[in-house]
Amino acid sequence: MGTKFEFSIDRGGTFTDIYARCPGGRVRTLKLLSSDPDRYPDAPTEGIRRILEQETGRPFPAGEPIDTSAISWIRMGTTVATNALLEKKGAEMALLITAGFRDVLHIGNQARPKIFDLSVSCPDVLYRDVVEVDERLFLASPRCQMKHDYERVTARSGQELLVVRRPDLSALEPQLQALLDRGITSLAVVLMHSYLYPDHEQLVGGLAARLGFTHVSLSSEVMSMARLVPRGFTAAADAYLTPCIKHYLKSFSSGFRDELRGVNVLFMQSDGGLTPMDSFNGSRAILSGPAGGVVGYAQTTHRRETQLAVIGFDMGGTSTDVSRFDGAFEHVFESTTAGVVIQAPQLDVNTVAAGGGSVLAFRDGLFAVGPESAGAHPGPVCYKKGGPLTVTDANLVLGRLLPDFFPRIFGPNEDQPLDSAAAYTQMQNLTNDVNKFLQSQKGDAVSEPMSVEEVAMGFIRVANETMCRPIRSLTQARGHDTSQHALACFGGAGGQHACAIARALGMGTVFVHRYAGILSAFGMALADVVHEAQEPCGLLYGPDNFAYFDERLVALSEVCREKLRQQGFTDDKIVTEVHLHMRYDKTDCALMIQPSEAGTDAPSPTHGDFMEAFLRRYRKEFGFVISDRDVVVDDVRVRGRGLASVDDDVTLPPAQAPPSPKTETKVYFVGGYRTVQVYLLSELGAGQEIAGPAIIMDSLSTILVEPDCTATITSRGDVRIRVGSGAPPKIGPELDSIQLSIFGHRFMSLAEQMGRILQRTSISTNIKERLDFSCALFGPDGGLVSNAPHIPVHLGAMQEAVQYQMRALGSDIRPGDVLLSNHPAAGGSHLPDLTVITPVFYRDSSSPVFFVASRGHHADIGGITPGSMPPHSTSLLQEGACFKSFKLVSEGVFQEQELTEALMAPGKIPGSSGTRNLRDNLSDLRAQVAANQKGISLVGELIDQYTLPVVQAYMAHIQHAAELAVRGMLRQIGAEARRRSGAARLLWEDRMDGGSVIRLEVQIDEQEGSAVFDFSGTGYEVYGNCNAPRAITLSAVIYCLRCMVGHDVPLNQGCLAPIRIRIPSGSLLDPSDTAAVVGGNVLTSQRVVDVVLGAFGACAASQGCMNNVTFGDGEFGYYETVAGGAGAGPTWHGRSGVHSHMTNTRITDPEIIEARYPVVVQKFSLNPGTGGNGRHRGGDGVVRELLFRKPLTLSILTERRVFQPYGLKGGGAGRRGQNLLLHADGRTVDLGAKTSVDVQTGDTFRLLTPGGGGFGSPDDPKEAGEEQEPAQERLQTFLERGSLHDYQLAQESV
Repeated sequence: MGTKFEFSIDRGGTFTDIYARCPGGRVRTLKLLSSDPDRYPDAPTEGIRRILEQETGRPFPAGEPIDTSAISWIRMGTTVATNALLEKKGAEMALLITAGFRDVLHIGNQARPKIFDLSVSCPDVLYRDVVEVDERLFLASPRCQMKHDYERVTARSGQELLVVRRPDLSALEPQLQALLDRGITSLAVVLMHSYLYPDHEQLVGGLAARLGFTHVSLSSEVMSMARLVPRGFTAAADAYLTPCIKHYLKSFSSGFRDELRGVNVLFMQSDGGLTPMDSFNGSRAILSGPAGGVVGYAQTTHRRETQLAVIGFDMGGTSTDVSRFDGAFEHVFESTTAGVVIQAPQLDVNTVAAGGGSVLAFRDGLFAVGPESAGAHPGPVCYKKGGPLTVTDANLVLGRLLPDFFPRIFGPNEDQPLDSAAAYTQMQNLTNDVNKFLQSQKGDAVSEPMSVEEVAMGFIRVANETMCRPIRSLTQARGHDTSQHALACFGGAGGQHACAIARALGMGTVFVHRYAGILSAFGMALADVVHEAQEPCGLLYGPDNFAYFDERLVALSEVCREKLRQQGFTDDKIVTEVHLHMRYDKTDCALMIQPSEAGTDAPSPTHGDFMEAFLRRYRKEFGFVISDRDVVVDDVRVRGRGLASVDDDVTLPPAQAPPSPKTETKVYFVGGYRTVQVYLLSELGAGQEIAGPAIIMDSLSTILVEPDCTATITSRGDVRIRVGSGAPPKIGPELDSIQLSIFGHRFMSLAEQMGRILQRTSISTNIKERLDFSCALFGPDGGLVSNAPHIPVHLGAMQEAVQYQMRALGSDIRPGDVLLSNHPAAGGSHLPDLTVITPVFYRDSSSPVFFVASRGHHADIGGITPGSMPPHSTSLLQEGACFKSFKLVSEGVFQEQELTEALMAPGKIPGSSGTRNLRDNLSDLRAQVAANQKGISLVGELIDQYTLPVVQAYMAHIQHAAELAVRGMLRQIGAEARRRSGAARLLWEDRMDGGSVIRLEVQIDEQEGSAVFDFSGTGYEVYGNCNAPRAITLSAVIYCLRCMVGHDVPLNQGCLAPIRIRIPSGSLLDPSDTAAVVGGNVLTSQRVVDVVLGAFGACAASQGCMNNVTFGDGEFGYYETVAGGAGAGPTWHGRSGVHSHMTNTRITDPEIIEARYPVVVQKFSLNPGTGGNGRHRGGDGVVRELLFRKPLTLSILTERRVFQPYGLKGGGAGRRGQNLLLHADGRTVDLGAKTSVDVQTGDTFRLLTPGGGGFGSPDDPKEAGEEQEPAQERLQTFLERGSLHDYQLAQESV
């Protein structure tokens, strides 16, 4: 046992938790407010002071430096970096970036974070100013045909680069001096290809240091990985946050004598490893606190208490985090936090809900929990600070929280107990709203009004299902069975929900550590000290490069060992883990791989067989491997660990008597109140069992042992709960608002799980990596029930496709059939989107009881151009293979021969080709069939649990809920239109660049909440490909309605129930069967949205274009869409450099484009002044320049080159776009909106995208209340992060 004090501290956003080991082995825990300036300046320092004073009996006066002679070590995790990022309170810093890319971090990947947010709310950039550095490197390429005499240099990996321009330091110096003169002392330096050749960054960094900048983050040092944008974000975050961390560390140290000299002070990094205080930096500090919790449950649960893999469930007052551990930490190497991409190793901690502070609401017949959060301030109603009703209040109303066991720290003066009466009163008010709604529903049987407890219990059940969804996704994303896990519960609020969540997920075990309320702090004590070394590689995995891999792994291992030796670790306490960052060539899905032992016959490096490990993991996560494909090693990485020596193996003596309750109380469960025994954890002994229902209390958390569950106290004093199945709920087909909300989550979870199967089993880049697919569930009438993800152009189209098959095939739809369709007349959007529809027959049903479908974008299905998206097509036959009602599977047999013939059929047309990638087509279609089968299995489970009539009834109920939301919006808009103009009639029209008009009249019945959308007067079908299938217009209308509703509603058939849509046959929006449509999907759809939003006056026009650009030759093809300006609205300026409305596609990083294709990205930045003027300005478009290094064919398909994006209510129009070709001989040619042209070596394509329209005249006074946002909008939402959040962002970036 140690002779000195050892402190582990988690400085969280609300509370600071302290775990202290005192001399002699005594353990102390303490929880205090992180911010309490009237009582102490720093919570960790104060906690240490109190424990030292109490344990030693010596005075340690507040305000005086603490004597450290009795302290051995301090380990800490802190939210300083996260808080600075969220509150935008980082250091004043500037960005130095390669000339031509000044706005690349503003543009980012060009996707908007929330697809239905018209205001396109994005975090501001971190830097205060930008300096463009006139330097440039090109990658040497055998495909380059440019004549040059550039200097050649070689990267460590052997890759050659061309030095086009070295940085001109004499020109840069006065610009840097000007930054210093303005008080900016921190810099991020981000130069193209510096991950391979860092010399230019080092030159610039050296100049900055000589001039007196106090902090300089070089992107090549912060994280030396390919991709300019995430590396730039990471360097900027480092320069923004590290000075804040250093300031805090200096302040913390000043609270101790000699500033902690002689004390081993370590800080937790995002990767779950500790690092010395002077090495702690901003880019690796984002998950400093949560990482401790993951280490805590990993070390105390897995293999110690269970052989199962473990799900970590950390529910606190302001957030809920979930993670997974199965013998090794699961890391991600790129993650988005608060809109900032961090490219650094981080534990995969997923923040999925707002914890106990999740706000409760009742909308359109649905119980809603979050995503809004009450936060720490004002907090829930029961905190007595004027906060909203939350999950914490619901638990209090139900008796699951016991105020007598809580400290009196609430109210304005932080001296009051939890306010049960106030929580009950507010829940009563919400109950009145619920009952008022239920009584208003004609035809739905409502027996009796709901009680306050029933409503509160309903919110708890919905909250639990809300948290179950991401846990299912986290496990199934990697091919794991959710039920084959134990749930490790920690955090102050988790114990109240753990049993119910485990039961819902099919888990049999919940584990609650004795320090669950401070497990993040305890985890710091168990963590290893970590040092990592990583460098880029870029070589193929093969025998020719094995010696190089071994050499670099040995060198990096020695770097790690030496760093750890310097911290006092002996070699026997140092472990190194070697990794190669591997991916299949021509894919983006890289996996960080540790080797298998080299025991196979296959040649491998001496460090082990990386290929076998790569193939095994790839097959596990994705269901297959790709034969005959090279594997690329992007990076070489070594993780060195100095092993922790903290002994946690405390054993309690066996209990000699049954457990004795402290008191008893009444707790509400489904069905009514039950008398519950209350036990104190500190009074329980090893081996004692407590049957539920019961409550186990300690000073840090409340554990609810639910009925049919049994808690056992382990030999270490922890709580293991055996979870029983519980009594199944009795559900009938009549409407139950609580069950409706739960079914809503189950239906969405079903579509999400289908998507995971499709992603895992598909083979093409479009589906596996770009996630360009949707999966959906439909009712027996073919009406959409749930759809995930929410790709705007798919929203209404898939329903049309299913209902077409029902009309076309009727009784010819048989068990074992799977249907394939893509034809515009059959609900298709454009031909590359192939929809696979499976009818479902339950037991002896004679007709389908529901349908499932998946729609995926196939990279090629034939036609006159590679990619099946020709810019100049004039008939549908030129765009690829067509399927109206094709039986892909007939009575259980996959029709491969007939399918192959159909996919190759376009090749019979002169100038056209059959599919150019048959293997991928077949594989992806099989994956779509498999995804549908997963959907069938999941709905079958629902039916088995609830019966077919109940499931079908709730399909109808959830559609009705969406209908109510749209009706409510239409009533509001209709009344507003009548107030302003005297009639609930809206008119708008706009034109395509070819002159075709799109006209809309909306007639609203504000009493019924219904509307007629009449597109009569729209122009005829056009000769060209800007014809839009009817399904596109339906999708555009649903998208607009969802945007204008302004909050989450189920997106299903119900959205269109109050709407009648009239589209003239033979028009641009309902063309003939043979009309070309590829431009309708990507261009006309945008104009339809502009027309609908214009009619409703919701916002000015956005760029109205996707700016489709394709280039290639006989060897390759590349396709991208490019951002522009978003339209302004009543309370917002339009966002610049972002995709809008019907597309949200990410753009390929400049470094990746240049590595894979014979082009150079010369410029990618905003085009100032292109947004329309107004009280609120439209967003600016962008300038993008591509230099061609060899002859290629360039195709463009664009709009808004003739007619400007309109402004609203006196706002100015956005500037038109323009497509220019700058010939190498000096000529400049305007290419027009749509063309295909051959370009030569040295030519440059300059794309100028349109700006967004402005809103309101700059001279008009603001309307009263215009800038006021609804109260719910002022509530913060929880900070989403982790791989699940990144996956969702990727899904919605299509």
